[in-house]
Amino acid sequence: MSSTPGERLTDSLYGLGWAGVRRLPEPVAAALGRSIADTVWRQRGKGVRQLEANLARVVPAASSERLRQLSQAGMRSYLRYWMESFRLPAWRERHIRDNVHIHELHRLTDGIASDRGVILALPHLANWDLAGAYVTTALKTPFSTVVERLKPESLFDRFVAYREGLGMEVLPHSGGSAFGTLARRLRDGGLVCLVADRDLSSSGVEVTFFGERTRMPAGPALLAQQTGALLLPVTLWYGESPRMEGRVHPPVEVPAQGTREEKTAAMTQAVAERFEEGIADHPEDWHMLQRLWLADLPRRDGAPNGKEAAKAGTAGNETVGNGTADNGTAASGTSGRPHTAPEEEREA
Repeated sequence: MSSTPGERLTDSLYGLGWAGVRRLPEPVAAALGRSIADTVWRQRGKGVRQLEANLARVVPAASSERLRQLSQAGMRSYLRYWMESFRLPAWRERHIRDNVHIHELHRLTDGIASDRGVILALPHLANWDLAGAYVTTALKTPFSTVVERLKPESLFDRFVAYREGLGMEVLPHSGGSAFGTLARRLRDGGLVCLVADRDLSSSGVEVTFFGERTRMPAGPALLAQQTGALLLPVTLWYGESPRMEGRVHPPVEVPAQGTREEKTAAMTQAVAERFEEGIADHPEDWHMLQRLWLADLPRRDGAPNGKEAAKAGTAGNETVGNGTADNGTAASGTSGRPHTAPEEEREA
């Protein structure tokens, strides 16, 4: 199927980013990212308004002014992700190692050494691509991840090539085939990384997240149950220094009792609670520019839900996610990261 003019433009802009930004001196690229972020933030588009609505759940005591400050910092963090990602293929291994510090890293390295297989589950915090590059370079450990197909196909190919260039095995999500491949990698003692804080499909697992109900992918919990692999939540943030930091949280164990569905629900809730800890500590680095909580979604019968009804008639204040990519796929536990315009499927 041929691509639309808008899709071709999007592909060209991403290509320009990877070709052009990577050639800029680092201070220039960082300043460019801040400038773009501030411009987008001042425009108060749907994505910025949705980000503030999401942050209001994370920091419920925040004033309107504080939420505005957090959303501006959030947009700067988001554009920092993009500037880094466009430049990451040109970074030397030492530069990657020097720009990442992971706390409690022994939990991951011990898991890798056990040959049990390890699943890393991450939310959309800071730069998960940089974290992946750190794993493949500093730890010399390849890993597998999943992406859903983007439009146009050429854009999907760009993202696959980008992540494969960082040492990742990138599996397209199609039915249950990705899940089966990930399970085989884990049984062989491999590493799987899944971005897993959003899955609003019917197959997502309902969890309580910052006091309200949402859905998250079942994939990490199902893979751990099926393969015996270690499930480790990981959260990331940008510190005061130029480097990114992260934490490997304690493993989420498979409950001894219950049905598969009950175990999956309990494990996914435990993952959500670890995500809460990291996001609450660094809300400005959570790149969630989309609707997340079920209360924000339209009812299936087409009628507005409670919150939407309360906001009805308030022009300009509807908080609707903009074209940030959502790739939640419960079967694989993948979820696309909120990227810019295309409906990009987020890597698992």
